[in-house]
Amino acid sequence: MLHLSRYSFKFVNRKIKIMNKDKQKLMIEQLDRRFMKLCSCLQELEVPEKGWINTLRKTLNISLKQLGVKLRVSSQNINQLEQREIDGSVTIKRLKEVAEALNMNFVYSFIPKDGSLETYIEKRAYEIAKELTMRTSHTMKLEDQGNSNERLNKAIKDRTEKIKNELPKYLWD
Repeated sequence: MLHLSRYSFKFVNRKIKIMNKDKQKLMIEQLDRRFMKLCSCLQELEVPEKGWINTLRKTLNISLKQLGVKLRVSSQNINQLEQREIDGSVTIKRLKEVAEALNMNFVYSFIPKDGSLETYIEKRAYEIAKELTMRTSHTMKLEDQGNSNERLNKAIKDRTEKIKNELPKYLWD
């Protein structure tokens, strides 16, 4: 029979949390590498004004009726589909079907506006760290215990690192 003392249980629990944080960091790094590959390919790519379906159909000289036959819908439905793509109301499922009908792969992704997840997390952690530190600093000033700018900046930097390392749920509130 296995017996764990309270200390052993805490140690094991802490070790599991550390392993989960390491796993999370690894996942962030792996996604960032994927984003870097995607970003290098997509930097100059813009969605055509009339949408991909219409642009591909016309470029390949496929009529509305021909694409409709491939998708088992009317040419009027293809026209509506192209309009829904422009409006942003077309479903991913439908886009996959169109890609399959055109013998193409359908690809979609979310790409961080800041370039990487690491940068996004850093920026968000800094915002929260600054807010929390300044709130504390304000309270201390009211009690006539103000801090120097250097000390405040160090506190913000330290808290940012702590938040980044812990990735708490409140980071996304």
